[in-house]
Amino acid sequence: MATELEELIGFLSAPSPPVKKIAVDIVRDYTGSEDGLESLGKYSNVVLPSLSRLLGEKKVVSEPAAQALVNLSQKPELAGKMVEMHMVRTSMETLYKQDCEITSLLIMLLVNLTQLDAGIDSLLQSADEKMHGLYVMKLVRSFCSSSCEGKFDPFEHVASILVNISKKEDGRKLLLDQKRCLLKQIVRNDSKSLLRKRGVAGTIRNCCFEAENQLQNLLLISEFLWPALLLPVAGNKVYSEEDTRKMPLELASALSIEREPVTDPEIRVQALEAIYLLILQEAGRRAFWSVNGPRILQVGYADEDDPKAMEAYERAGSLLIQESGLNEELTETSS
Repeated sequence: MATELEELIGFLSAPSPPVKKIAVDIVRDYTGSEDGLESLGKYSNVVLPSLSRLLGEKKVVSEPAAQALVNLSQKPELAGKMVEMHMVRTSMETLYKQDCEITSLLIMLLVNLTQLDAGIDSLLQSADEKMHGLYVMKLVRSFCSSSCEGKFDPFEHVASILVNISKKEDGRKLLLDQKRCLLKQIVRNDSKSLLRKRGVAGTIRNCCFEAENQLQNLLLISEFLWPALLLPVAGNKVYSEEDTRKMPLELASALSIEREPVTDPEIRVQALEAIYLLILQEAGRRAFWSVNGPRILQVGYADEDDPKAMEAYERAGSLLIQESGLNEELTETSS
């Protein structure tokens, strides 16, 4: 005899829209508690496909279905089952259908699914040579064209997806592919959203792990890369003409006037870690010197009060000590 929960899950496939609506609302509410998640997890082979089929329905049904899937996907074992049943493909196909009304929820679902290696592979379309990278290209295009300052931003959480996929080598290679120019588009994203800023900084930092083999590709976008990395760690002061004349225009212009400081230490740490990875390479150090990067580190360090960020400044500065004695200057400035 079917349990009460089994009967409820069965109603997700009911032909009557009102019955289906009531059932999906109750299931969504179940996923709001740990006990509910555990109970539904026992019927994952039924409930997950049933909820997936509802994503293409009208908002009154698709929204609670998507909310339920987002909550369920926080459980790694359930997220893994979703990936196996091609939930990444279903989410992407639904996301880019005309008049999709659950965009932000589908993006959040993809954030959770790409916490898993299998989810990243599915989003990268690694198994399909002809389609490889198409999903990511669509997401990057939407992310870079949809920044809505002061408004609801449905693609804001793509920032977290980019961080997730760039944790894997295949993801980094895709973003660094010069034919697609995806990292260049991401780096140029200029937004006041903290989530977007953190996502961009984290994605750049992860991509810089490929500096040993892909330094040339990284430096090809140096016009945008150096400002993205150096402005957050440049401190608060207005730079002198002597300092700025040794910098490219995009840096000099920004640093020669008063500007809004980057108050989030996580962004500064990520930028400094990316700089460290770049200047581990000799050509990266030369490029860093060419934009007067050491001077920016020195000034930024003097304004820094976050212990983790200070450590990141010192780690980057230590690589330049033999060439400039910069580390000693940083230490003297802080004393």
